[in-house]
Amino acid sequence: MEALDAGAVRRWAAAGVRALDAHRADIDRINVYPVADGDTGSNLLGTARAALEALLRAPSAERASAGGAVGALAAGALTGARGNSGVILSQFLRGFAEAVREQLAIDGALLRVALRGGAERAARAMAEPVPGTMVSVVRAAADAVAPGGALHDVVAASWRAAVTALEHTPRQLRVLADAGVVDAGGRGVVVLLGALLAVVEGREPDLRPESTAAPRRANPHVADREAGSDLFAYEVMYLLDGVEEAAANRLREVLVGLGDSVSVAGDGAGLWTVHVHCNDIGAAIEAGVEVGGPRRIRVARFADAAPDGGERFTRDRAVVAPVRGDGLAELLIAEGVSVLRVDDGREPTPYELLQVITGTGAAHVTVLPGHAVLMELADEAAIRAVAGGQDVVVVPCASPVQALAAIAVHDPRRRAGDDVVAMTEAAAATRRGEVRVAVEDAITWIGPCRAGDVLGLADGEVVLVEPGPPGPGALTRAACGVAARMLAAGGELVTALLGRDAPDGLEEALAAHLRAERPEADLVVYRGGQSDTVLVLGLE
Repeated sequence: MEALDAGAVRRWAAAGVRALDAHRADIDRINVYPVADGDTGSNLLGTARAALEALLRAPSAERASAGGAVGALAAGALTGARGNSGVILSQFLRGFAEAVREQLAIDGALLRVALRGGAERAARAMAEPVPGTMVSVVRAAADAVAPGGALHDVVAASWRAAVTALEHTPRQLRVLADAGVVDAGGRGVVVLLGALLAVVEGREPDLRPESTAAPRRANPHVADREAGSDLFAYEVMYLLDGVEEAAANRLREVLVGLGDSVSVAGDGAGLWTVHVHCNDIGAAIEAGVEVGGPRRIRVARFADAAPDGGERFTRDRAVVAPVRGDGLAELLIAEGVSVLRVDDGREPTPYELLQVITGTGAAHVTVLPGHAVLMELADEAAIRAVAGGQDVVVVPCASPVQALAAIAVHDPRRRAGDDVVAMTEAAAATRRGEVRVAVEDAITWIGPCRAGDVLGLADGEVVLVEPGPPGPGALTRAACGVAARMLAAGGELVTALLGRDAPDGLEEALAAHLRAERPEADLVVYRGGQSDTVLVLGLE
């Protein structure tokens, strides 16, 4: 191959993902600097997958050239960067992309320039780069290439130099020599360059871990972070849009004062990925708020990793639910669910739910949002937990009664996939109703309502309006009316969750109504204690 066209770049990205996937466990095992770690291989793989996905989803015109394809990879790596190694990889690709922008193909001479550009960007990714790490291997790979070489010669020389530099990393860092391993991030560089060499030579990459040609001794240590000291308990990452470089530099200075392992890396067009190890999560996020609008916030708690070589996960399965109402929380806790208590008048943040998910210590976690407005939050927390290595599935349920229906069929003895299917089917088969008080004037599907009117909802739509004020009579009439409309389509079991403001006698009135109108339907009542609804109904 004389030059890399867009197709070759795409094949390199795919080969790199396959190779990192094959080497991931071994890379994770040898990560010891500055403390032992088990995440570098996983972080590199996650970042490479994000880059490949961005390339595959890019508009056809954008990925028609080699320069455009590398640009798409760099953009995807930046937004999907995980850990220090992911940030460094994203910046390497950014520097690479800046050198080949608008080029239809990349020959040997241009590749040499691109490698140097990538190495320079990678070196600037971290606030305090250290010799003997991933950045050193990248730099050696770029510096070894002589001018004027053909494409194959450039790639082969770069790969050989990376292998040699990787073998030398224990001489640069005593901690590597003491553990008998090479740098984990540097080994990832060797794997990626090896994948590029395979593409240029027209063959499949060798997916055997031994093919890196680098020393590989099992590391008996497992720790809780990819880099930085053990003084800080959390890893915080997020993206910032539309931020100027001066503001990003100020943010970097603030974060250095909060913790270590700081990187604030951008794409040159105002998008930045931010990474820090710290103890004050709020301060790290607020620092980002000062200069822009943080999004895709990810928080990982290092204590969730198991020390002394133990397994990271302490159990196989767990169920998690954000909950409004003490009664409902106690009900779910009694069923073995890990709950996030949601305070009145405040929406939880994704990282609060993330902490509950990771705190379960479970390899597989099923999340039951139990409320329509919590679905997106649950998805965001799940994405971050999956990025950290957990298997997390969100069961769609827009009401706490659907969450109760799902937990009723939960069976940890089943395979995880089968159990999720059963819980999803149970939640979907449960119709939901609500009685609540209107907080403002509005137009509903059945006409206008005023603040203080009592609203009856079935499956999220207003089906009746009882004029206010919301006294016991209006609330009871609404409850019976919603139940009657829902049962008109059939049903055998009605579950009622009484809210904090449910009037005395509501349970008895609802039971009497069902005995008179639908004697075939059973009624189960719980005191949920939720403040946002007077009554929640479920029909199965």
